[in-house]
Amino acid sequence: MTLSILKIICTFAFLFMCYTVVTTQQLTPLFDNWDALSKVPWMKATLWDFYANVFVLSLWVCYKEKSILAKICWIIVFCLLGSIATLAYILVQLFTLKKDDDVLKGIFSRK
Repeated sequence: MTLSILKIICTFAFLFMCYTVVTTQQLTPLFDNWDALSKVPWMKATLWDFYANVFVLSLWVCYKEKSILAKICWIIVFCLLGSIATLAYILVQLFTLKKDDDVLKGIFSRK
C-alpha cells in the first residue's frame, strides 16, 4: 500500500469520525443522556474497550515520541477525542514520512 493511499484513507476516516461525532452530539448530547447510558452494559463494555485501546496507544506514544510534553498532550487528546485523536496522530506520522520512505519502516522505527 502506498503512502498516498494511506494518507487518503486516514484523512477520509478522520473527516468521517469528526462528522459522525459532531452530528451525533447535535442530535443527542452525550451528557444529557449519561444516566441512561451508564445503565446499559454495552456502554460499560465500550468504555472499557476504549480505555484499553487508549492505554496501548499511549504506550506506543511514550515509546515513539521524544518530548515529554508531546507524550502528555497526545495521551490527553486520545482520552478526550478517541479515534479522532488516534487518526490525527497517524496522519501526523504519515505526513512526516518522506515520499520514498518505506511506510512500515517509518511507522515502526523510532525517530
